[in-house]
Amino acid sequence: MSTPRDLELLFEIGSLRHTQRGWRQHLATDCANDLDHTVRVAFLALVIARRESACKEETILKMALAHDIAETRTSDLSYVQKAYVKSDEPSALHDMFDGTHLADFESIVTAYERRDTIEAKIVKDADNLDVDLELKELEEKGHQLPIKWRDFRRLIRDEKLYTNSAKQMWDDIQTSDVSSWHMACNKWLKIPNAGK
Repeated sequence: MSTPRDLELLFEIGSLRHTQRGWRQHLATDCANDLDHTVRVAFLALVIARRESACKEETILKMALAHDIAETRTSDLSYVQKAYVKSDEPSALHDMFDGTHLADFESIVTAYERRDTIEAKIVKDADNLDVDLELKELEEKGHQLPIKWRDFRRLIRDEKLYTNSAKQMWDDIQTSDVSSWHMACNKWLKIPNAGK
């Protein structure tokens, strides 16, 4: 294991900020890149883990941070592209992590893909819920795709989410207000003499 390989990996991870999500082609609008998605998935996974309790948060964070990491080499294939193309993520993971101090991440991503632990299921739930959060944000901007996908996303909720916490969060997302976090804590409400 060497410093040059570790640095190569870190530069490669940085390239996720330039890796666009596959479904951007179908949205015809800006949406989160892979790095943006990864950060929110990590936080979502922690929220679900704490709601579910009795989970290994360190494992969850590692899985969340690495769940799409191979896409630096394989790209993020959209749901249409996946009907025709299969990427070789195991080889990409091996080549990425080989010779680095994070070589154990190859097995962490493999465990995530198997979905045979509660941690892997929680991270997959977070991966799915991030799509619903982004769709809600797009709906706030007037985009029509969230309406068109509503039934499909309901199917994902009912048949693909593993945990009850994720299903409840999905339900809550549907009626949530994207702007409530900043509307409730702006200076006009928090500082009595603001603007005087």
